[in-house]
Amino acid sequence: MELSDLEIFRSVALEGGVSRAAERLHRVQSNISTRVRQLEDRLGVRLFLRKSRGLALTPAGEALLPYAERLLDLSGEAEAALTDGKPRGNFRVGTLESTAASRLPDVLSRYHECYPDVRVELSTDTTQGLLDRLLEYEIEVAFVAGPVSHVALDTVPVFSEKLVLISPESFPSITRVDEMTGRTVIAFKVGCAYRRYLEDWMLEAGITPGGVLETSSYHVILACVAAGTGFAAVPISILDAVAVKGEFRVHPLPGAASKVDTLLTWRSDYTSAKLDALKEILSS
Repeated sequence: MELSDLEIFRSVALEGGVSRAAERLHRVQSNISTRVRQLEDRLGVRLFLRKSRGLALTPAGEALLPYAERLLDLSGEAEAALTDGKPRGNFRVGTLESTAASRLPDVLSRYHECYPDVRVELSTDTTQGLLDRLLEYEIEVAFVAGPVSHVALDTVPVFSEKLVLISPESFPSITRVDEMTGRTVIAFKVGCAYRRYLEDWMLEAGITPGGVLETSSYHVILACVAAGTGFAAVPISILDAVAVKGEFRVHPLPGAASKVDTLLTWRSDYTSAKLDALKEILSS
């Protein structure tokens, strides 16, 4: 297999279709389709299945993707090591949505200004989702909520978040546990560290929610709270970063939930000039 074949395969897998992969790689769609078919013929397996909206990986494609990621990463690292050592190439960064909205704009702007040859590919997920993707070689580094303890991962704290509970204006004080029981929690899916902190606090306080409304957007969470749907736990920094119509009350959370470290996390076997440059900017 040629590295260019793996780059095309990875782009189609990440973009979910040939047309978007062609735009990303600045190639014509027919060329992308032909190269994918040639790779499938060479390997003797189907790598993609056609869906109503694009393409999905087959089990064989899912097995190939982490190897393709690792080989492409190694190629970029080798090129940097044999040239001037400056960061260059694609840099797959995973992050929490709150961190992407409130903390990373300035960081990524400085990174791009200092290292224009690096193409940052930013994606969002929950903390658990990001850790899983790191271990599967789908991303190179991730910003996650701590703590993280895994033998294959290294971390460094980069931000400190104050977690608060937000509720509609009509909501009672959080000291009135009896009035909070039975109300709806609005949160990200299971795997979100902030949701885990909130659930631990409710368990300790003896609060039993009436249900959980899951979403994948802080805009939706804040809008639902302002509309009176229920309550949520969010980092206070997101309140300044996301504009939402309506009003809500902000309550401090006690104990461990009041302060959560955001960690830059990477695999212990991963080294690159791109990572070193990011750590330097974060520490400056």
